[in-house]
Amino acid sequence: MATIVAAPPYTQTQTAPSPYGIWSWLTTVDHKRIGVLYLVSSLFFFVFGGIEAGLLRAQLAVPNGQVLSAAMYNQLFTMHGTTMIFLAVMPLSAAFFNLLIPLQIGARDVAFPRLNAFSYWVYLLGALFITFPIFFQIAPDGGWFGYAPLSTKAYSPQINMDFWVLGLQILGISSLAAAFNFITTIINMRAPGMSLMRMPVFTWMSFVVQFLVALAFPVITIALIFLQFDRFFGTNFYTIAKGADPLLWQHLFWVFGHPEVYILILPAFGLVSEVLPTFSRKPLFGYPVMVYSGILIGFLGFGVWAHHMFSVGMGAIADAVFSLTTMLIAIPTGVKIFNWIATMWGGQLRFTVAMKFAIALVGMFVVGGISGVMHSSPPADLQQTDTYFVVAHFHYVLVGGSMFGLFAGLYYYFPKFSGRMLSEKLGNWHFWLFFIGMNLTFFPMHFSGLLGMPRRIYRYDAGQGLELFNMLSTIGYAVQALGVAIAAVNMWTSWRNGARASSNPWGGATLEWSIPSPPPDYNFAEVPTVKSRYPLWNVKGGEQLVHETTWEEEKNNIIPTSQQLGIVMPNPSIWPLVCATGILVMFSGLLFMEANAKLAIAINITGAILWIGALYKWLLTPLEDHH
Repeated sequence: MATIVAAPPYTQTQTAPSPYGIWSWLTTVDHKRIGVLYLVSSLFFFVFGGIEAGLLRAQLAVPNGQVLSAAMYNQLFTMHGTTMIFLAVMPLSAAFFNLLIPLQIGARDVAFPRLNAFSYWVYLLGALFITFPIFFQIAPDGGWFGYAPLSTKAYSPQINMDFWVLGLQILGISSLAAAFNFITTIINMRAPGMSLMRMPVFTWMSFVVQFLVALAFPVITIALIFLQFDRFFGTNFYTIAKGADPLLWQHLFWVFGHPEVYILILPAFGLVSEVLPTFSRKPLFGYPVMVYSGILIGFLGFGVWAHHMFSVGMGAIADAVFSLTTMLIAIPTGVKIFNWIATMWGGQLRFTVAMKFAIALVGMFVVGGISGVMHSSPPADLQQTDTYFVVAHFHYVLVGGSMFGLFAGLYYYFPKFSGRMLSEKLGNWHFWLFFIGMNLTFFPMHFSGLLGMPRRIYRYDAGQGLELFNMLSTIGYAVQALGVAIAAVNMWTSWRNGARASSNPWGGATLEWSIPSPPPDYNFAEVPTVKSRYPLWNVKGGEQLVHETTWEEEKNNIIPTSQQLGIVMPNPSIWPLVCATGILVMFSGLLFMEANAKLAIAINITGAILWIGALYKWLLTPLEDHH
């Protein structure tokens, strides 16, 4: 295979110091630093959501638990699901979008750097908005699915669900801004020769995800706006007595909710498709089929939403259609499983921590996928729905799938963006504890579910055969938590004092491994010309290989600045943060609508002025200073 032609080794003798103060982080528009912000924030909320899960498991460890009240259990149960989906896994995927996509396609930045910063700050402020109430015991309490009419004022009169309705809309703004940005980036900013069928699989899966976000989030936004108007202004979109359809919310929510599953899992699939070839020393088996199967998953993902609704009485025809589509979507997913196995088959396997997490995803997702196919049968689903069997199923998909893939990516790419190697010894402790704990937590839930343990209950009576399975699940949670604690120690100590990483410590094949670790602000000194899917492997015909610098070379050849190379990069800007703050203030005003309408309007107007003023300054400030 051919390779790419790129810049020679760095030989500059001086460089300007990089800014690392707080102001530089508040104003940054560098996609890599924004990726780091996403990474730190999402891992924080992952730990926070894990603590919420621990309290739930403590309550359910024994019959008639006394750890939590019913009201507090509902708040923690709602916030655990909301936190893990919207505040942890999605933004952790967004961290990899920011860190990797421009590097993998040979770009110097994303298409809209300030919009990229704006999407992060909206996410962070929205996450704090929806999380903060838990400390005052007024957090959302209607379930992470927020079923209306149960989430309307008639059945949920307190302020709790207001935070959820408004918070998800704020987070939706962030997701849509990022989606449009990355769609534009991937379409328009690929390096010369980087055709669509030469893009790394992670970028391809990310590309599919951006379209899923762009098409699915408007649907839940409509559902939330209807609920917002019902709660704040007395409309009747979900009032059954006024003629509303009792299934309207469920259809709108799950039209979003099932594509959301693939929004969460496809980035992990993409990361695994980068890790397995590197540590098998083989190209990914069936690259075109892997790409097309990812596209097909995204397409079919919009046609399976009502398998969440087999118990509501849609009728035989609807049940049959959604049963069939649910079975069909297993086909492209199964294709990926077999292609990953074929990639490893006969390869020179290296069992690094990243490789172990990637292999574990393949196994764990098969378990979750098999129970998912079981739910494609309406009679079987009718028995299992609203039991812990379903809880086991989607945790095998989202923990065994999404989180294992994201952890694989974290161990694989940490050296590239920190310039430091993670400890493989501590990483192995993390892997085995998390792997054992995950199975010990969620596998017993299959049995408690088959015994009839309902979901969403905060206590259960003794003598139903549920004691052993719930105790095992709680012990499993503790084992997982210990693994995550070790991972946190590993990342913190490695970030500060880990062994120095070369530009390509794993022998990877894609463009991101051709530049120093960590990358300079401009990424590539010269935009590369791509002639292969694997530009760093298998050089033939005497073509120049991209220079892979070792740490010893890098410390002797100071990396030049963008100014020294004459590369124009975007200016830092505070206005994306100010603009995001204005949006938060605008939404916050609605919380006071019932108690003090004048105060609510005043806050709304203040937020609007702040938002419009910041947007005005944003649009008038030049993005770049051309010399």
